Amino acid sequence: MSRVTKLAPVEGAYNISKDLPNRENFDWTIITKHFSWTHTQKINMAYECVDRHVEEGFGDKVALHYIDDNLESQLTYSQLKDETDQWAKVLKKHGVTKGDFVFVFLPKHPSCHIAMLAAIKLGAIVGPLFEAFMEDAVRDRIQDCEGTFLITNKEFLPRIPRKDLPSLSTIFITDEATEDDTISISEEVKQIENLESVIEWVDFNHGLNIHYTSGSTGKPKGIIHTHRAMIQQYVTGRWVLDLKETDVYWCTAHPGWVTGTVYGVFSPLLNRATIVIHGGRFQAEKWFETIEKAKISVWYSAPTAFRMLMSKSDQVIEKYDLSALRHVLSVGEPLNPEVIYWGLEKLQLRIHDTWWMTETGAQLIVNLPTDTIKPGSMGKPLPFIKVEILDDQGFPVTQGQIGHLAIKASWPSLMREVWKNEEKYQSYFPFGKQWYVSGDLALRDEEGYVYFQGRSDDMINSSGERIGPFEVESKLIEHRAVAEAAVIGKPDAIRGEIVKAFIVLNPGFQENSNLLEEIRLFVRSQLSAHAAPREIEVIEELPKTKISGKILRRELKALESKRSSSAPVY
Repeated sequence: MSRVTKLAPVEGAYNISKDLPNRENFDWTIITKHFSWTHTQKINMAYECVDRHVEEGFGDKVALHYIDDNLESQLTYSQLKDETDQWAKVLKKHGVTKGDFVFVFLPKHPSCHIAMLAAIKLGAIVGPLFEAFMEDAVRDRIQDCEGTFLITNKEFLPRIPRKDLPSLSTIFITDEATEDDTISISEEVKQIENLESVIEWVDFNHGLNIHYTSGSTGKPKGIIHTHRAMIQQYVTGRWVLDLKETDVYWCTAHPGWVTGTVYGVFSPLLNRATIVIHGGRFQAEKWFETIEKAKISVWYSAPTAFRMLMSKSDQVIEKYDLSALRHVLSVGEPLNPEVIYWGLEKLQLRIHDTWWMTETGAQLIVNLPTDTIKPGSMGKPLPFIKVEILDDQGFPVTQGQIGHLAIKASWPSLMREVWKNEEKYQSYFPFGKQWYVSGDLALRDEEGYVYFQGRSDDMINSSGERIGPFEVESKLIEHRAVAEAAVIGKPDAIRGEIVKAFIVLNPGFQENSNLLEEIRLFVRSQLSAHAAPREIEVIEELPKTKISGKILRRELKALESKRSSSAPVY
């Protein structure tokens, strides 16, 4: 299909159009009026996610719809309220109080959502852990904030290094039979008779959750968010995800990642949607089957997952009825234009990229359903967000130039702190408190669209030209022969750095000098001479993170710096 530069929005009754017909006249009361605390002055995220909906007469609406290979079940909002109340009573009985750290180490399952919400009802700070974490990852996170309580199951117990965690006084398990000195929540809830609410009211700046970010060096850093984040998490669910009460919504991320917490638990519940939880591992057939079976209407996933689906879609997608889908979004890494074109061809829908970080707490730069999409762009700032592209001294660059992506502070979901690391927190504000500097490099066009160019340490400087690797990678995979690509800066005595590309070829293509020259000239003709790779190396597989599938450019840089010049390059 033709590769257009702009994709117009589809006409529809979108939430943002009803709420904000003129974006220049933004007023936070448009949003805050939707919360019960504007009338009661009583604040708790879990109450706004669950209890208030029951009290307003929506108790029979399905809140959680669980699907795995062997089971399908549903929980209404009333049932979710009862379950979270019961679990909270068990936690409280065994010492959980306001401000305690409660870690949740469970698979994708309603029990994970219930555990998180029960802890939040008590005013505890919840720490979701990804289900694939092994001992070191669990140890680092619980040790860092001296976590006292953990909710898990018998399957995951062997991955909890209890001897290294003296602060961990109590372990709850979701299984019925206890093991060692653990406490079975399933057994204890049977003894509960009084179902009165256990909600602990807090203030906006009270701790809500802690998520750990991993940088290129050092241990993961604990990012603390507060109950104030619900304001932005609600409105982005309403405007960006366009969630309506009739929607069946699927965020594919596990709650152990910030996307899975914010947009897999909080945001859809705040908007009274039905959440689909898929308990199986990734398999294209199973994912398409889930969309068909649950009649999913809004789908939020990651570019890695979409690319994996692309590779399988020709064989399987035609078998499934995906007609319930009306809105698809992407998060976690830059969205290649090729994925957007695939979405148009196979789903007959635009895929909307979104940009935010663990530290920002919610989406900031997005492709709204009412906006034109420019493939390759992150989109534009939300109406209440101001973005600037800054140079190394903190001054705005001219339009179209690459610089540091900065957001004017503050906004409701901005992190409160980096746990026990004030120096790290201050590093996000190198030019003063006015600007949060993301660590991403970007440029902005004449219409205000923002384009990701790489992380600060990924930037290539060749003969004085600053080159973002993502733009070159995206262009490379548009070539018919290239399945995947990663671009780095290779040290060069004359130019400082040259652009080097590592590529994986599609089936049916063989490496030869003519093909590599064709690929290089393709990039040169589509981008520019300075962005075209001076070296192209064909490899069988790119190094990626095991969990998210993100390309590890730093490993390619390390490889390049260590080995001899005997590698087969062109």
